[in-house]
Amino acid sequence: MKDYLVKATVYNGKVRAYAINSTDTVDEARRRQDTWATASAAMGRTMTVSAMMGAMLKGDDTITAKVEGGGPIGTIVADSDATGDVRGYLTNPHVDFDLNEQGKLDVAQAVGTEGTLSIVKDLGMKEHFTGQVPIVSGEIGDDFTYYFANSEQVPSAVGAGVLVNPDLSIQASGGFIVQIMPDAEDEVIKHLEQKIQSFPAVSTLIRKGYSPEQILEELFGDDDVTIHSRLPVRFQCGCSKERVERAITGLGQEEIQSMIDEDHGAEATCHFCNEVYQFSEQDLEELKESIS
Repeated sequence: MKDYLVKATVYNGKVRAYAINSTDTVDEARRRQDTWATASAAMGRTMTVSAMMGAMLKGDDTITAKVEGGGPIGTIVADSDATGDVRGYLTNPHVDFDLNEQGKLDVAQAVGTEGTLSIVKDLGMKEHFTGQVPIVSGEIGDDFTYYFANSEQVPSAVGAGVLVNPDLSIQASGGFIVQIMPDAEDEVIKHLEQKIQSFPAVSTLIRKGYSPEQILEELFGDDDVTIHSRLPVRFQCGCSKERVERAITGLGQEEIQSMIDEDHGAEATCHFCNEVYQFSEQDLEELKESIS
């Protein structure tokens, strides 16, 4: 099953819901970043939630999530947009620990609990929207839940999970976001809280073959969920040699000449996809001459 997410409403529009299968997408990021198990889970959860947040956008809008918890994996960054494209990376991919007391990958230890979760939305306006909250658990889902409630004032529940195979490939990855609309009655909210508290790990459901639609049906019941749209999800990096060329020309002729004299060329590696772009002395000479 190809990765995709669904957008839905529940309880006659009083609750908005998203669910996603992100297994292949996270595995592609894992392959490119060469992440170990716990690092894969941390990065995968962040990408999974970011992909669903991207689906809340329109047109060319984009979102960047940055998790800086002070833990050994360093910073996690995930970019996503309204078309289902998402990418992610972290500072230190080779981080892994024994399972925690619940028998799960110890994401909190890898992420850390002393730092911030930052969200930057590029909505095509002059100024970007930026929200930042402290890390509350390092488990990612709890931290995004806290972000929605405190930065966007939208009561939400966020779940995300990643299961890793012994060979470090991704066995299952997925998540959900449930958001309560302002007209929801207290009875709806209480019922929803009870449902989520007893809900099984979403990655376990993905491993069992549950689709995003079935995840929401498991959470709310068959009759309550109205699916509005489905969106394919994939790992997609927007880097290119042309973008790197523009970045180099932006350095100016003096800096480019220094690269020619000292390094006899240049090499740039994309943080997200690890694509390597190489420039010879001749390439740099041409870029220098292109600057008017």
